[in-house]
Amino acid sequence: MNSWDRSRLNFYAGGRLDRAGLRRRDHDWIERLLANPQTRLVPVWRQQSFVLQTDMPHVATLLREAASDLIRGAQEVALLGLEGDPDSGTAYFALEISSLETPETHPLLKEAGHFADIRSVGPLLGQEEGQLLAYARGLMHWHNRHRFCGVCGSPTRSEDAGHQRRCTNSACNTVHFPRTDPAVIMAVTDGERILLGRQANWPPGMRSVLAGFVEPGESLEEAVAREVKEEVGIEVEDVRYHSSQPWPFPASIMLGFNARALSTEIRLSPDEIAEAAWYTRDQLRASPENETFRLPRRDSIARRLVEDWIAEKN
Repeated sequence: MNSWDRSRLNFYAGGRLDRAGLRRRDHDWIERLLANPQTRLVPVWRQQSFVLQTDMPHVATLLREAASDLIRGAQEVALLGLEGDPDSGTAYFALEISSLETPETHPLLKEAGHFADIRSVGPLLGQEEGQLLAYARGLMHWHNRHRFCGVCGSPTRSEDAGHQRRCTNSACNTVHFPRTDPAVIMAVTDGERILLGRQANWPPGMRSVLAGFVEPGESLEEAVAREVKEEVGIEVEDVRYHSSQPWPFPASIMLGFNARALSTEIRLSPDEIAEAAWYTRDQLRASPENETFRLPRRDSIARRLVEDWIAEKN
């Protein structure tokens, strides 16, 4: 399987919406989409996503026809994309409604679903549903954090159907784009074992592969080698790309790699990792998945890296 196929299988990736990037500046077209009674709205409230809880959680979207008051009161409205034909398909818009103090009392919201942290339901959602919620959450988070210009401090305004913000100070006029922070995450192995660690603030028993943010002036492969050396004191080589995963919690893209360890002695950096150890495939297959030992959460690329490594010898 190539990296493209692997990435499309990761949670929060693989969405089918046409993001319509070339038409976002067509204001008349955007207005027609937003006026269409069949347009679907994806509300976000204080970084929580709108879901319908039955036997399993599902995305709860709102028909634009019934949500005029929510649109009028929204802090931000942004086009997510189109499903189907560009001129006759269904449009999806993210709706930032954090100004509502108690959304559960709104008649439409009360009847249609409830708000939840996507990370609490993500592994139970269908992949396309998870991607839609993650996309909306990430875009709304960026708007909330960039209402003022980072260059001159003046207010910014939304443009490009919610995909850029411009400084309102004509002397500055800086354009700001949605921010995504690149982070490398890597399965470090010595052939028959994989290196897993844990941070002190993680849920009891959880172990995961190592990860860290890319620094300025650094290649992805260099970031892999640096993070592993800093966290556990191990040199690596043969750094190979695996796949990527959007991780808008709040604004990251996880870039997955495999790497081969040149040594096995672990020297922990106490500021980075609470503990780390080498594990065989048999040990991981026998994981009790409880407070004594558990693998990474199922919606993470960390879990995918571990499971793919286990499957190599099957």
